Amino acid sequence: MWISVAATVFILIVPAELPDKTFVATLVLATRFRAAPVFIGSALGLAVQAVIAVTAGSLIALLPTTPVKAVSAAIFAIGAVLMIRTIEDPDEEEAEVEKEIASTPAEPSAGRVILTSFVVMFLAEWGDLTQLLTASLSAKYDNPTAVFVGSCAGLILVAAIAVTGGKALLRLIPLDWVRRIAAVAFGVVAVITALEAARVI
Repeated sequence: MWISVAATVFILIVPAELPDKTFVATLVLATRFRAAPVFIGSALGLAVQAVIAVTAGSLIALLPTTPVKAVSAAIFAIGAVLMIRTIEDPDEEEAEVEKEIASTPAEPSAGRVILTSFVVMFLAEWGDLTQLLTASLSAKYDNPTAVFVGSCAGLILVAAIAVTGGKALLRLIPLDWVRRIAAVAFGVVAVITALEAARVI
C-alpha cells in the first residue's frame, strides 16, 4: 500500500510539474548558473514545499471523510481543467524569473546560487497547482510519508530534467501533450475520488 500510494503520487505529479512555472524557473537558473548548486537549491525548496503541502493535507484528513473526498475530487477536477488550458506563457514565466534573479552577481558563489535557487523554487511553488494537488493527495490517502516521498521524488525529478536537459526535452516533447496527459490523469482521479465520496466504490 505504501509503495503504491507513493508511486501513484509520483505518476500524477511529474506530468503536472513538467509544463509548470517551476520547470521553467529551474531551466532559467540552470542556463545562468552552475548546474549542481541550482539543483541542490531547487531540490531543497521543492522538498520544503512538499512538507508544507503534505502537512496541510494531513490536517485536512482529520475532518470527516466524505467532505474531504468531495473537496479533493473538486480540486482534482479543477487541476484537470487547468492542465488543458495554458495558464501562463512560458516566455512571460521566463521573464518573471529573470527579473527575480537580476540582482544576483554574474558569477556568484555556490552558496549564493543554492540560496537563490531555493528562494526562487520556494516562491514559484507556493500556492502552485502541484502543491494543492499534493495536499489533496495527502488528504485522500491519509498516508503523509508515502505522499511526501512520491511528491518530492516527482518534483525533484522534474528539477533534475530541467537542469540536465530541459531545452532538449522541450524540443522533443511538446508541453501541450504533457498537459493533456496530466489532465486525463487528474480527471480519472477526480472521478474515482468523487465516487468514493458518494460511497459508490
